[in-house]
Amino acid sequence: MLENLQTPLDLKRLSIQELKDLADEVRNRIIQVMSVNGGHLGSNLGSIELTIALHYVFSSPEDKFIWDVSHQTYTHKILTGRNDRFDKIRQYQGLCGFSNPKESPHDHFYAGHAGTALSLALGVAKNRDLTGRQETVIPIIGDATLTCGMSLEALNNVSKNLRRFLVILNDNNMSISQNVGAITQILSRLLSNPTSNKLYHDLESIVSKIPSVGPALSRHGHKLTESMKNLVSPAAFFEQFHLSYVGPIDGHDIEKMIEVFEQLKDLDYPVILHVMTKKGRGMDEAIKNPTPYHGARPFDITTGKFLPVTSNKPTFPKIFGKHLLKIAETDPSVVAITPAMSCGSCLDDFMKKFPDRCLDVGIAESHSVTFAGGISYGGKMKVVASVYATFLQRAFDNLFHDVCLQELPVVFAIDRGGISGPDGSTHHGIYDISFLNAMPNMVITQPRNGHVLKELLSSSFSWGRPTAIRYPNLATDEPELPIMTRELGRGELLKEGSGLLIISLGHHYSTALKVAENLKEVGIEASVLDPVFVKPLDSELLCSLLMTHNQIVTIEEHSVVSGMGSIINNFLMTQGFSNIQVLNCGIPETFVEQGTHAELLSEIGLSPEKITQRIIKHFNYANSALCKSC
Repeated sequence: MLENLQTPLDLKRLSIQELKDLADEVRNRIIQVMSVNGGHLGSNLGSIELTIALHYVFSSPEDKFIWDVSHQTYTHKILTGRNDRFDKIRQYQGLCGFSNPKESPHDHFYAGHAGTALSLALGVAKNRDLTGRQETVIPIIGDATLTCGMSLEALNNVSKNLRRFLVILNDNNMSISQNVGAITQILSRLLSNPTSNKLYHDLESIVSKIPSVGPALSRHGHKLTESMKNLVSPAAFFEQFHLSYVGPIDGHDIEKMIEVFEQLKDLDYPVILHVMTKKGRGMDEAIKNPTPYHGARPFDITTGKFLPVTSNKPTFPKIFGKHLLKIAETDPSVVAITPAMSCGSCLDDFMKKFPDRCLDVGIAESHSVTFAGGISYGGKMKVVASVYATFLQRAFDNLFHDVCLQELPVVFAIDRGGISGPDGSTHHGIYDISFLNAMPNMVITQPRNGHVLKELLSSSFSWGRPTAIRYPNLATDEPELPIMTRELGRGELLKEGSGLLIISLGHHYSTALKVAENLKEVGIEASVLDPVFVKPLDSELLCSLLMTHNQIVTIEEHSVVSGMGSIINNFLMTQGFSNIQVLNCGIPETFVEQGTHAELLSEIGLSPEKITQRIIKHFNYANSALCKSC
């Protein structure tokens, strides 16, 4: 059936039974592709029937589907003309794993961070009303969306006169309320169906206009209705924000959803429809293990079991989680905080062993940073705030106002620092150094391997300053060496040479050493420096090296316009080294799409071979075999 579906219009010609058959076909298609590519599996298996029903009733792209996070848009992509490219989802030069306006007019926004859909939808609805259009605006949010402060800010701005505005609450964890039992379902439908809601709105409007007593009667009627609804459903909560609540309904019953959507599509007041779905529906392993199958890696399609990991090396996040737990076992003052990333940041074992000292605050990055500052206040607790680099961007003001300005020694474990591979442009952690560097008194450091990470983490509590330890989600070496105390702001010379100094950040030390080896072919003996600390720089070591080196190359997996390279450039100018030739290698000023780590590094010119070629050209090293291949 999928082969005959080119646009959502083709969907509208199908019968209810054919729509159910289509759902099975889409489910099989997603499972097959995810078994090879990996990706967001559980959430997509749970939203198939919902997406089909939406496209059957509404007319995309005229009607605006605005997906929160948008990791659940695989069915949407398949139904909007992208099925022939679905095999390449999350792969280099393939489909994005999130909504992407460059892919299709059916995708209206890039969306990789939770909590944005309601605000965007309100803005789109305002644009519609100001320009006299008639489409329905449909933000699709999850139950976890409501843990975001931004979502509550948006709810606070919903107008009761907002027309054709339908919020779909896709609840796959029943986290808002436990609606159980037949009587609950019946009363919820009775009190919250579109007909009674419209009658209530009209009646309230009429009664409120009665001279003298109208407003009072209207208020009492409102209170009575809310009291009854509050007994059986979450309606009262949403109706405080002018959203008429409908539901809950079965998010896997296509026929029922189509019936409800038809009733709701043209209303002249805003509505929230509560849809109950099962994460991982159709795949037993995904249902039984929702956390690992949320962002699944490739698996055996017959058993559902994950394929063996090819590398025996641990990853930076695993080393972080294991070592932090080891520290916490002997130091009861250590506290860890994460905004809904306990699994990805490898804090699960810490959380199981010390639930009072490992705190998941939900998708609330701003709160997590300020909360960390509050726990750190007084100096008796050692606080580690674990957060992905791309999500720390959401807490910029909290970082400044509630931690740095207060001079609180919170340690930020910044995971996914660098290219985030298949997740693409919304998730690359390549801007954090720029805003961290703007903070007075902030320490910024990046380990080159697992052993250095452990030393930095152990030492960071002694520095007494806000500290950022950034690292990628990559496998790394973990030499079995004694854990030594790291002196603040002290770098390391990894290879001694003369003339050319290569300064590489973190895990790119191996790239720098390979480049130095390549340059031997043209007679260049380059030095390689691991600064370890981006802020403060090891000015003493750097100044001494600049006495014997007049050319510098910086290598970093960060935006080149605002990262380590720019910090080094500023150091050279302020210290009077204006005669030094410099080449900064990093991520260019562009939005990098999805792909494997190696593919993207090659595309942006950060492979050892491409950096070597750039150096040869930039510094005009002549008569080289490498130069002829440039």
